Amino acid sequence: MRYEAPKTTKEAATFLKKEKGAAFILAGGTDLLVKMKLGLSEPDLVVDIKKIPAMNAISHSATGSKIGGAVSGAELGEHKGLCKTWPGVVEATNLIGSDQIQSRATMVGNLCNASPAADSVPAMIAAGAKAIVVGSTKRRTVPIEKIVTGPGQTSLADDEVIEAITLPKRGKKAGDAYLRFIPRTEMDIAVVSAGVNLTLERGVVKTARICLGAVAPTAILVPAAAKAIIGTKLDDEALEKLAAACSAACNPIDDKRGTIEYRVRVAGVLAKRAAKIAFQRAGGV
Repeated sequence: MRYEAPKTTKEAATFLKKEKGAAFILAGGTDLLVKMKLGLSEPDLVVDIKKIPAMNAISHSATGSKIGGAVSGAELGEHKGLCKTWPGVVEATNLIGSDQIQSRATMVGNLCNASPAADSVPAMIAAGAKAIVVGSTKRRTVPIEKIVTGPGQTSLADDEVIEAITLPKRGKKAGDAYLRFIPRTEMDIAVVSAGVNLTLERGVVKTARICLGAVAPTAILVPAAAKAIIGTKLDDEALEKLAAACSAACNPIDDKRGTIEYRVRVAGVLAKRAAKIAFQRAGGV
């Protein structure tokens, strides 16, 4: 196995392009190192991105915020600006593993692991986040919902790396939230999860994005659920319509962690609860 620690994202992409064997990115390593130890992954090349300045930065501009691909969950949780503007995104990322894992695990790594139950992904999709993808010859910006194509699969080319995640600028009357259901109290995989992001105008929902996790092969946006609450003050009738739309959008598996019927029901319940939290955070009454 060969180890490389490039200083730029383009250099990292070039290493990936030139490698004919199995190549993997090392950010936090909380997934990769476990798989290697279990013999589930045998890299010919490991590209460590932690020494790339752009991967370790959190920055803000007139258009929003940018979070580097190697920024850990612990760093996000300590960033007062992001905790204030995007609490749902931060909370979702901070649910990944224990405190020790938090000091290493990254939001981008959680995304690229491509688990249907990934915690950070529904929150990012609801937020309208985008990925800055860098290849050996070009770079592109991709909506987060276009990255994961199936369990363990992404739309990234063999020579592409996600350098950063961008979050749009927030207005004053905006709020987001993320909730999940797990069998245990902590450190478990979501059976169902829901991310909600909305804005208000004169106390009425003006825009909304609602995303479900762990109820389909990939996290799914539910436009019908958003439509159900836009133009309302999030009254009971609107919430019931939201829940019904979320349940209808589910295509879950049936396993020892939860039945299909259970997941479908819980999806609507969690989405309602997350919507209420987002509404309150946006200044709704």
